[in-house]
Amino acid sequence: MMVVSREWCLLVLWILLPSSHAHTDFFTSIGHMTDLIHTEKDLVISLKDYIKAEESKLDQLRQWAERLDKLTDTATKDPEGFLGHPVNAFKLMKRLNTEWNELENLVLKDMSAGFISNMTVQRLFFPDDEDQTGAGKALLRLQDTYKLDTDTISRGNLPGVKDKVFLTAEDCFVLGKIAYTEADYYHTELWMEQALKQLEEGEVSSSINKVSVLDYLSYAVYQQGDLDKAMMLTKRLLELDPEHQRANGNLKYFEYIMVKEKEKEANESVTDTDEQPGKKVKTQKKGSPKDYLPERQKYEKLCRGEGLKMTPRREKKLLCRYYNGNGNPNYILGPVRQEDEWDRPRIVRFLDIISNEEIEKVKELSKPRLSRATVHDPQTGKLTTAHYRVSKSAWLSGYENPVVARINQRIQDLTGLDVSTAEELQVANYGMGGQYEPHYDFARASKMMGERKVCGA
Repeated sequence: MMVVSREWCLLVLWILLPSSHAHTDFFTSIGHMTDLIHTEKDLVISLKDYIKAEESKLDQLRQWAERLDKLTDTATKDPEGFLGHPVNAFKLMKRLNTEWNELENLVLKDMSAGFISNMTVQRLFFPDDEDQTGAGKALLRLQDTYKLDTDTISRGNLPGVKDKVFLTAEDCFVLGKIAYTEADYYHTELWMEQALKQLEEGEVSSSINKVSVLDYLSYAVYQQGDLDKAMMLTKRLLELDPEHQRANGNLKYFEYIMVKEKEKEANESVTDTDEQPGKKVKTQKKGSPKDYLPERQKYEKLCRGEGLKMTPRREKKLLCRYYNGNGNPNYILGPVRQEDEWDRPRIVRFLDIISNEEIEKVKELSKPRLSRATVHDPQTGKLTTAHYRVSKSAWLSGYENPVVARINQRIQDLTGLDVSTAEELQVANYGMGGQYEPHYDFARASKMMGERKVCGA
């Protein structure tokens, strides 16, 4: 979709070829995340080579063991008779002095040197804790945007995907911990409950257990104001681990709070009039935290395909046509296809105006420059990264490459705008759960809310 405005940008979502680069927020760019696929593939190949080397060593050791097993069986039946043969005596001295030393060296030989060396180098380009947290928060964001429950995500029943990828109980636990570190107790509860459910269904995990899950779950529930459920979960934890120090302390605290609330209710019921019976103690309402942006619900509906619908009468006015740029000489003999997307405001889509070769060139030019997209900090006015903009971007100038110049000229011819006053061509690559929340597309001096990016996600 091309938005006709004084400023323009080109958004390109793609799968790119790998290249060397330092670690820089992998989760914010699918283009850079694809490099990790090739990195992991290289490590798997290296690991398989290591396994083959170890198997070869084991084969040699197995052959030694089988040969010596037969020899020692014969020798131990009649040691003196065996050693009465001078050749046997010589070979025994030779084996113990030389061959067993060679065998020891073979056993101690480190076959993993190549794999460890490769691992050490590749580790420099591995994701870090920030990437794992960013990827986890992206899953939570997708969960909210598309109104998916934890079981649906964990079982791999995601809309629009062909292959099912399951989450283990440990995966669910990690997602809950990511939410917990962000003080997002709503999602902490959801994912800890999912982890607990899968453990109770018989899933075996070597890294987590019900006690560790209940520890986080009970506290997340308490933080949301459900004291009764928090006490129930804590007691359940203590049934599994009666000596759990934190749970014992929490239970005493919860019981203390419960007594205080009952005393408060009793006192209020005595002082209230007949028209005002005993008041209930207010607790924090559980649920997803409300966003301060009133536009959030609208844009999430658009993501789900639940946006504003046209009437049949309006839809009939939307047409497809061949367009020559209002008589532009470059397109009289070769007009482009144009399709109406919306009537008010008018939005049109130009089809197939950039060739596959040009797209590949744009990707080639932009990937080395991709960096985390920034926004203006309203307090300092400086460019900074923000959680509500998850992407990387690069800027391309027409004078750098003829392909970029041709694209610029094409945009000018088809829109009628003068690109000499436009920004450079922008390529944006969105990462896992990539987004750009509702925002102003223009610079406002009073609040400094504008930024270089002029197109939404």
